[in-house]
Parts: sequence; structure tokens; C-alpha cells
Amino acid sequence: MRHRYHLLPLCLMSAALLFPSESRAAAPAEPIVYTLRFPAPHTHYVDVEAVVPAAGRPSVELMMAVWTPGSYLVREYSRHVEALLAHAPDGTALAVAKTRKNRWRVAAGGAPRVVVTYRVYCRDLGVRTNFVDDGMAVLNGAPTFLTLAGDRGPRPHEVRLELPAGWRTSVTGLDAAPDRRPHHYLAPDFDTLVDSPIVAGNQAVYEFEVAGRTHVLVNEGEAGVWDGARSARDVEKIVRAADRLWGGLPYDRYVFLNVLGGSGGGLEHANSTLMMAGRWGTRTERDYRRWVGLVSHEYFHAWNVKRLRPVELGPFDYEDEVYTTGLWIAEGFTDYYGDLQLRRAGLGSRDDYLSDLSGQIQQLQTTPGRLVQPVAQASFDAWIRQYRPDENSPNVAISYYTKGSVVAFLLDARIRRATDGARSLDDVMRIAYQRYGGPRGFTQEEFRRLASEVAGTDLAAWFARAVDSTEELDYTEALEWFGLRFKPAQPRQDKGWLGAETRTDGGRVMVTRVTRATPAFDAGLNVDDEILAIDDLRLRPGALDGRLERYRPGDKVVVLVARREQVRRIEVTLGAEPADAWKLEAHPDATPAQQARVEAWLWEK
Repeated sequence: MRHRYHLLPLCLMSAALLFPSESRAAAPAEPIVYTLRFPAPHTHYVDVEAVVPAAGRPSVELMMAVWTPGSYLVREYSRHVEALLAHAPDGTALAVAKTRKNRWRVAAGGAPRVVVTYRVYCRDLGVRTNFVDDGMAVLNGAPTFLTLAGDRGPRPHEVRLELPAGWRTSVTGLDAAPDRRPHHYLAPDFDTLVDSPIVAGNQAVYEFEVAGRTHVLVNEGEAGVWDGARSARDVEKIVRAADRLWGGLPYDRYVFLNVLGGSGGGLEHANSTLMMAGRWGTRTERDYRRWVGLVSHEYFHAWNVKRLRPVELGPFDYEDEVYTTGLWIAEGFTDYYGDLQLRRAGLGSRDDYLSDLSGQIQQLQTTPGRLVQPVAQASFDAWIRQYRPDENSPNVAISYYTKGSVVAFLLDARIRRATDGARSLDDVMRIAYQRYGGPRGFTQEEFRRLASEVAGTDLAAWFARAVDSTEELDYTEALEWFGLRFKPAQPRQDKGWLGAETRTDGGRVMVTRVTRATPAFDAGLNVDDEILAIDDLRLRPGALDGRLERYRPGDKVVVLVARREQVRRIEVTLGAEPADAWKLEAHPDATPAQQARVEAWLWEK
């Protein structure tokens, strides 16, 4: 059945989150009521008024989260809070003392509630932060709302927006408040509030229905450039593919918040996602494929992570790091399915998908850190590595996104082979969702045992090698099952290869990265070296590649560099630039049985 896409210039409100369901059953406590105002949006501020229950206590402690679930980095949101004041309902000023970097104690004096006002500076346009200007507002829960410290009960949090003149729309995954007034929302608890970003302004809004559930695509900043109708049609295709995979949709309403002109990336929420993209993204197939891939990834999180999650990821401690070794499943498997579901949705060819998968494998196999850090450890170290990369990161660390995705591919193939195609990783994910898709989550051991159960064979040793060790992954079994191979390639012998990455800075050629096992690394070239000359001939900005074409692998050269104001001569033996040895293609001798396995994998029949 075809669906029409309606452009809705109205305030939109979403259905309830699936979890935590317990908070809906209990009698709610008195809510915290927030009013958000934008008296001068061009100054990038939102003014927040919070009416906070005090229950007659002498004081109340308020806190702001220091990180956002799904993005594992302490971001110190409280640094953007200013002018925090408090008063009693009768207007009497109340003393406020800051007790920690993200906490404030209000001397309530036995009042039933206190009124707290503060301003938040919002000029970081990202999926984890806040942005306000004269045309729109993008607000995330963690960097916006103070709440009662230590209050883990089912306390509602009510949000009212007073929009500037000329702004008509606010969109969020939050429920409508009972009075159904525009821009008035209600969260059953603080977790839901943090999990529900808000976009306000004059967005283009498209609505469609799948499996009886309402879906909304919000495009902020189309500007006559972004193809909204096309993007809505293709988002629906992604939703339909997910419905087919999972056998149903776990929400009443889902909102895709797509902010154009942003920095890129996305962040998952239980019944919404916030994404950033360039507004020209529908004009080239490469950029558009990147965007639908982002949509597919973030939407898959509505199951994997938001409802099916490692036990450590909830309930959240918003003031301290939360450690898990399971992000290779939470993010890596989502990366695998994000690309796979595009093909299954008909968005791209088989070659497109194999190119995406090849890219993941190539990135993994050319990162020296794969031999240093197991992917389970990469997950645990997310707080100190994933969001804080430096020039040495590829040498010592691996992305749990990348390796997790490749592990998912190999596990999928192993299960299919072990069951002669009767079962797959799809079955693992569906059964895991049925068993563990609730408030508790799953342990690492439970997930691995389930995969063994579905495969009908013990995979413990395989997981130990693939996930807990730095052994090289073995692609042989997967390639044989699907009738694939890595396209034969030869290293370039027609030019010398240094193996250092550089940039031009003020007319200087600066080394920015030196990867292990390259000629530059072996010779002792350093990050921040300025390359002045090669073999005593001056090197001009932008001329490095051309100069290296004058040499051949095995040639010895002297690189003149300036390092901490001293000039040095470094002898380098140039190598051969490694070939792209990880490009997947159908094996020319693939059998009909192997070709049928690929069709079953990609849902081509």
C-alpha cells in the first residue's frame, strides 16, 4: 500500500517510550515543570525556569548530567549554565550554593517547592549538544535540564516551550502533555527526558505510516536544496525493511529529526533519532547514500541498544562513566545491519553493499591497533579513546564500530554455514530481543551462549579469538560460504611510498600521522615534523606526492625536517604503497548454491 507524505506545519507529539514501563504503573510523584523561553535567540541562549518539588525539606540538591547515553564521553555540560537563581513560590529569594561541578544546593527553607531559573548557552550544533539561533533551536536533554540529585523514582518531568514570534513548530519524541496544548510535553521520568531531543523553528515535516505506527521525518533547513519527498520515501523503505527483519515495531510513534547544515553524525533514542547532515546531501549519490546509511544505523538502534542492550547500559549514572565491554554488539552489529538493511530495503545495489562491507574490512585490516587492542577492550576504553583520538590512536586502538561490524559479518556467515543456511545472525538478534529486550538487558556470556544455541555449535572459542584477543580474523569460511573473494591487487611499484600523512599549514608541509610498519615510522619521522626538503631539494606545499613519483620502492632518500626548531636529516628507505587488498567481489567460479546464499543473505528473492 502506498502512502502519501503530508507536509505538516504543526506541533508534533510522540507516543510513550517502551522502557522503563515500571514508571508508568507506579503512582507518579509531583512533577518537575520546566518552561523554556527564547527572549533573544540570536544570542544563542535558552532561558529555563524549573519548578522543583521540595516537599518541605530544608534544602534540595540539583544536578546536571555530565554525559549523554549513546555517546561515551564526559562533556561537562554544566559549563554552559549561568545566572542560576532560586526563589520560593511567593517570590522570596533563596540561597544557592554550588556543591560540585554539576550540582547546586538550594536552601528551600521548608517550602513545598522552589523555582529555579538559569540560562544555557547553546552554540554547539551537534547531536549531543545544544544550538539556538534566530531561526531554530536544537535541544538535548542532558545539557538542558537540571533535576533532583539522587531522585530515581518515577517522577514526571513536564516541558513547556514558549517559542519566539515566527516559530511555528516544535518536534520531539516526548509524549504530549494531557492538556494537548502546542509545545507542551510530558516525560514519565528523567531518563525519558534525556532520551528525547527537541527541535523547534519552522521545519518541513513529513508523516507516513508503517504497520499501523506513525513515523515522522523532520527536515530542518531544506532551503529549497534538500529533496524532502525523496528522503521521506526512502526512510519509509528503511522502516519497512526493519519491520520485516524484527517482525514488528516496538513503539507507537517514531520521529526522525534531521538537521541540515550541521556537523554530521547521529544519536539514537528510544522512539526518535537526532541526525546532522549537509543540506546538499540529496544532490550526489555518494552523499545521499551516506545519509540513508546514517538513518539506517540510527533507526536500527531502536531495537539494538535502546531496548536490547548490555546490562551495564541502564539505569544510567549521569554523573559518572558507565563501563561495558559490549559496544562491539551495541554499535558494531548496528553498523553491520545499518549497511545490510539498506540493500534489503532496495536502496543500493549488491555491489554498493559489498563496497560498504569492503570498506569496513579495509579500515580494520589497515589499522595497526587491531594487533594491540581487543575489540572488547576498545568498548571498555570508549571513555578515553573513541571520542578523544590523537595521531597515535590508529597504532594502539581499534574502533568497536569497525571491528564489531566485521565480527558480525563473520558470525553471520558462520551461523549460516553451521546450520546449512537454516539460521543466521538475524535469528540471534530476534531471539535476543525476545529474551533480553527489557529493563535488565543481557550479559556478554548470555549473548554468546545464545549465538552458540542458534548455530547449534559451541562458539566460545571463536568469540574468544575474535572479540577477546588480537588474533587476525579469518575470512576464509565467510568467503567460501558466499562465493566471494578479495579482488587480486598488486602494490604500486611505479612510485616510492613514505607512509606519513601531512597537511599544509601556513605554507609549511607538516607531518600529522605516522603509522606503524611504514617507511616513515621505521626511519623515525615524527608527528609535527616540518618537511623542508628531500635529497636537499626544497619541498613546496602540495608537492609531496609529485616528488615521490620520481622515486621507486627501495630507493633511499634523505628527508630534511625541522623539529622543535632544530633541523635534522633523516634517512628513509621508501617502500611500495600497499594495494587495496580487501575489496570484495563475487568469485568468478561461484557455484549456483553460493549465489543463492548471497541472495538469501541480501533478501534478493
